[in-house]
Amino acid sequence: MSADAALVKRCLTGCPASARELVERFQSDVLAVCRRLLASEHDAEDVAQEVFIRVFRSMSRWDGERPLRPWILGIAVNRCRTWIGKRARTPSLADYLDDAPDRKPTDDSAELAGELRTAVDGLRHEYREVFVLFHEHGQPYEEIAGVVGRPVGTVKTWLHRARLEILDRLRSRGLVPEEEVPKTP
Repeated sequence: MSADAALVKRCLTGCPASARELVERFQSDVLAVCRRLLASEHDAEDVAQEVFIRVFRSMSRWDGERPLRPWILGIAVNRCRTWIGKRARTPSLADYLDDAPDRKPTDDSAELAGELRTAVDGLRHEYREVFVLFHEHGQPYEEIAGVVGRPVGTVKTWLHRARLEILDRLRSRGLVPEEEVPKTP
């Protein structure tokens, strides 16, 4: 029996120490994914709590033959999608903050980092999810495919398209030089 399966089995028996162990083992990954996909610390914390509630409610349906981490991160991505959908239907209470004065970065790297964050945040949610999981969390294609519920080929396509969109945005902002793209035969 794998360590994941043993931990889930102990959690299913109602052992509070095992539940705490599971949360401690995965909370940093879940919170990091939520922070990146939601771009709000407060929302990320709320969604991360929902994720673990969902994990414990549906733990008996987890397939012990598969790794636990992608299953939990899949729940996190789905909860973020739901949260984003709810957020899109409700008006923002902080719309007035757009009128705040712009703080200029002290160097180009800060500006580039900010533009990169904005470019990633502007991606379609599918592209953003695979980009964040691959580039910011170092997940392999197979795990990302398990998390988002799509084939590996689709994950690779979405990741490629995300990179192209980000590159186009950075070029349009003058942060990356225009280059001749060689024509493929």
